[in-house]
Amino acid sequence: MKLFAIIGWKNSGKTGLVERLVAEFTARGLTVSTVKHAHHRFDIDQKGRDSYRHRQAGAQQVLLSSASRWALMNENRDAPEAGLQALLARLAPVDLVLVEGFKTEPMPKIEANRAETGQPLLAATDTHVLAVAADHVPPTDRPVFDLDDTAAIADFIAAHLALKPPRRDRDSSGDCFALPPGVDWVPVDEALALLKDRVEPVTGTETVPLADLSGRVLAADISALRASPPAANSAVDGYGFARAALPEADAALALAEGRAAPGAPWPGSLPPGQAVRVLTGAALPDGVDTVALQEHVTVSGHQLRIARPPRQGANTRKAGEDLKPGDTALPARHLVRPQDIGLLASAGLAGAEAFARLRVGVLSTGDELVEPGRPAGAGGIYDANRPMLLALAARWGFQPVDLGRAGDTRDAVRDALDQAAGGADVILTSGGASAGDEDHIAALLKQAGSLNVWRVAVKPGRPLALGHWRDRPLFGLPGNPVAAFVCALIFARPALLRMAGRPWAEPVRITVPAAFSKSKKPGRREYLRARLTAEGAVEVFKSEGSGRISGLSWAAGLCELPDGAAEIRPGSPVSYLPFSELGI
Repeated sequence: MKLFAIIGWKNSGKTGLVERLVAEFTARGLTVSTVKHAHHRFDIDQKGRDSYRHRQAGAQQVLLSSASRWALMNENRDAPEAGLQALLARLAPVDLVLVEGFKTEPMPKIEANRAETGQPLLAATDTHVLAVAADHVPPTDRPVFDLDDTAAIADFIAAHLALKPPRRDRDSSGDCFALPPGVDWVPVDEALALLKDRVEPVTGTETVPLADLSGRVLAADISALRASPPAANSAVDGYGFARAALPEADAALALAEGRAAPGAPWPGSLPPGQAVRVLTGAALPDGVDTVALQEHVTVSGHQLRIARPPRQGANTRKAGEDLKPGDTALPARHLVRPQDIGLLASAGLAGAEAFARLRVGVLSTGDELVEPGRPAGAGGIYDANRPMLLALAARWGFQPVDLGRAGDTRDAVRDALDQAAGGADVILTSGGASAGDEDHIAALLKQAGSLNVWRVAVKPGRPLALGHWRDRPLFGLPGNPVAAFVCALIFARPALLRMAGRPWAEPVRITVPAAFSKSKKPGRREYLRARLTAEGAVEVFKSEGSGRISGLSWAAGLCELPDGAAEIRPGSPVSYLPFSELGI
């Protein structure tokens, strides 16, 4: 959620400019909310109305709802006026929040200015004013826009905030996965770049309590509601005093009665030349700016001696030195970890807006597949891909949805996909993804006008079927378990993370010496099941056969060989991707 303010003196034209900007950005396909600061006592419902009567009777809040809109009215009564950050925390996530007023808040601003007001430019003293929108040419070093040129002002705001309107060349037909004309074989890097450009978040957002926020993806920047620490405090057990009143050596101070402890501040203000006992975490009393460790002082009765007083500010923590009110505690699209829960709690947050968990449906097809644990007759194959892909989805933080197995008929697969579209945000299948008429997944997508087969220059793997079924993105992975696993790690994972609201995932590759020999042919990028030896070299599984699923359990990562030809000998530098970099 990005923020931009329109400020100006009374009658400067700022309200009209905000009104036009809202219409302009909305027409561009962006979602916009506004915050308006009023300097007068205002009311928002008429006397005699039911909601007005509720408020007059003493209700603290009144939630008014109709088919057209809802409004939450809060009475400050004896409470202080809400600040901008507290107000912003109440807004649902949008692309842009336009703020009218709040002149003193530090945020990007455009000043509206009319010559007839005769008021001096706020830009003269406010460095956050990036431009001026006026009906004349004021003396300023900032860019000046015609007050009525809404499109130019909107372009300036969009460029500063890097606002990107939604892509209008995409729809639910599957065209977003269409390859450029003339492209047949797709190198791995190009396939990943296409996915990065074309997939977007597909889930809605919801307010999540702090206790349930770990593992969730933030939908908007989270601003601190309170300073952390909230007050200057002691970092040690010791004695606090004003450093400026002391000599450089052999200082003697009168020891005040009482002590400052966490949650029990010392009352009053400490005069210069006196010291007071303070414990770790205690708020520093007024008049105290330095703390001496208790091991470095000598106490005799009501007198304290310090042989070498520490420098001013020693052993103290400043208020807000970690976070100040309004600071961004965590950015949008951040995956919340347990340590982040502590940060949000210290910033005063009881919860946050997060993307709903991505529901990843996994479907198997084929009459030959048998559920693990059941007898497998002649020709039967245990279904390894579905439980493997479901486990991957859970490991990546998504909500796995087991779509079961569909029989080897077109109608059975169609019914399974229809059911999947009602309970999953994205569908993963394995096998049946080639373009032949007997491959039911591909045939149904082709019939729906939403089949794109990417022949990716990768080993193991190659064909990826991408499309949509009933507006749900569908990834058709290879049927071979090893190829399905590798393609899920390399291609599906970053795309799914993006759909879940996360940033695009770029795994870190480690360059290490090879502990194997291989003559690689040009044309395809290869991923070998691999692990590190005790000496820090990469060894690979004894067989490259895609049917050897045991190699996945043996491995701790993948050795990535380049697209071109390569002669690998022991000691040759190669790229290694630990499974930890691929989310497992």
